[in-house]
Amino acid sequence: MKEIKIDTEYIKLDQLLKYAEITQTGGHSKFLIKEGKVKVNGEECTMRGKKIRKNDIIEIEEEEKIVIK
Repeated sequence: MKEIKIDTEYIKLDQLLKYAEITQTGGHSKFLIKEGKVKVNGEECTMRGKKIRKNDIIEIEEEEKIVIK
C-alpha cells in the first residue's frame, strides 16, 4: 500500500493519479476513472473531479492501493 501525503484540504481524483505517478497523463487518468477501474473507499468512482481527502483509500484496478495522509 502506497501512502501519499497532501498538504491541502483535498486533491481531485484525476490529479491524484498523476501526483502518485499511477498515470503519466490526464488522459490516462480520465480513461481509468471513466472505465470504472478506480475505487474510492471501496466504491467505484467515475467522477474524475471527486475530492479526495486525508484518510481516503484509493484502489486502482484492484491491484494498487493508495492511502492519503
